[in-house]
Amino acid sequence: MHKPGTATPERFPAQERFAEGAQFVAGRLTKGTSGRTHAVTDPATGEEVLTYELAGREDVDAAVAAARAAFPGWAGATPGERSDALHRFAAVLAERAEDFARAESLQCGKPLKLTREFDVPGTIDNTAFFAGAARHLQGQAAAEYSGDHTSYVRREPIGVIGSIAPWNYPLQMAAWKILPAIAAGNTIVLKPAEMTPLTSLMFARAATDAGLPDGVINIVTGTGKEAGEHLVGHPDVAMTSFTGSTGVGRRVAEIATATVKRLHLELGGKAPFVVFDDADLDAAVNGAVAGALINTGQDCTAATRAYVQRPLYEEFVARTAALMDTVRLGDPFAAGTDLGPLISHVQRDRVAGFVDRARAYARVVTGGEAPQQGDLKRGAYYRPTLVADAPQDSEIVQSEIFGPVLVVLPFDSDDEGIALANDTPYGLAASAWSRDVYRTGRATREIKAGCVWVNDHIPIISEMPHGGYKSSGFGKDMSAYSFEEYTQVKHVMFDNTAVVRKDWHRTIFGDR
Repeated sequence: MHKPGTATPERFPAQERFAEGAQFVAGRLTKGTSGRTHAVTDPATGEEVLTYELAGREDVDAAVAAARAAFPGWAGATPGERSDALHRFAAVLAERAEDFARAESLQCGKPLKLTREFDVPGTIDNTAFFAGAARHLQGQAAAEYSGDHTSYVRREPIGVIGSIAPWNYPLQMAAWKILPAIAAGNTIVLKPAEMTPLTSLMFARAATDAGLPDGVINIVTGTGKEAGEHLVGHPDVAMTSFTGSTGVGRRVAEIATATVKRLHLELGGKAPFVVFDDADLDAAVNGAVAGALINTGQDCTAATRAYVQRPLYEEFVARTAALMDTVRLGDPFAAGTDLGPLISHVQRDRVAGFVDRARAYARVVTGGEAPQQGDLKRGAYYRPTLVADAPQDSEIVQSEIFGPVLVVLPFDSDDEGIALANDTPYGLAASAWSRDVYRTGRATREIKAGCVWVNDHIPIISEMPHGGYKSSGFGKDMSAYSFEEYTQVKHVMFDNTAVVRKDWHRTIFGDR
């Protein structure tokens, strides 16, 4: 049964908007038809926020049909018309910013200061960016490349996009999937994670309220096995975009390629944080703690492996541990909270398992436990954790933990530091810390990752692309580069000669 939870209006002011269901198809909320329900849970308290009916295959079919029906009109709109609609959309999001921030904090356990200052403003900025980018779908300049013909390139929308977003940044990931797709003239069906559907649904409703046509954005909230796989394999879906773990990404690729779909994957990460011996140690320590703990470490670009050149190693470990110890765990809605819970008790226990197994071969410098007293005991909290001296080939160095855990290892030469940074299957993000422009320049060239920061770690901007190398996937989110994912490139070629018998015809029949 669809029912509200125990969240107060202060924590969840948008609660009444979900009375009609947690599926958004053709411009309205509906109930799922799978016959099963799911509870959105506040990870800070373990209390149910909202129980809703999950989507089944019929709901996916209805959403795809709505997107397919809306496609000709939306694809046929002028770039200026799509741009105007997205500008209105950004304005509606800005008006509802506080509601979005509270809903995101409630379903994810993020501190309210993070959702207010990072997730929500970033999403509004993405929307404003793509409102402008919609008018700048670029191709190669028209010219007479053959001498006898004029060629130019058209960028055309692909059709219905079927996207799947993760639970760690539900609002931002919904925006990253939806905005470039619709700015380019496509329509979309998005499946958010069933644990965190609230802000994706609010995002779609805001788009409709801003005047985007019904069916351009559709949301189906169901399980990956049922709704997700059916969406990826749907014959009327022309492209799949997925963000999530590398393991699930392989399954998505298997289904998508069976139907010869365009595919975009943003997968796991294990970002190295390389500190050379001439780095500003204060900056590196602060950057490591912030980069490792953002979103309680549930970030595929989070700093997870700090490689520190040996002269700075022991002091870096000591100072990083001391700074971690000052980080305040607490209620995400409390003003003094720095770090919230993990998304669930299951995820907290998974993170704890990595750390507990590492005790056999590494040193847990600080953290390494869940709070056992007070209100925090009820939630999925885990203390900021620093692990030192683990072998490079160990599980805690090689595997994605997705929690507030930073592993620190020493290195001697620059060659060794860069080699260690590249020594995992992943390649999503990295950072290099040094005052020497030649050292950092080499690091940016030789570290195999889709983003390499210099003397910082984490900031993203709408104008620049986000995407990985190796097992971190392929394709780009954000920026004008994302249009390469969401458009078909068509070459158009005009004969300029009006000659009936072309010279090249002799290669097929007759003589010169």
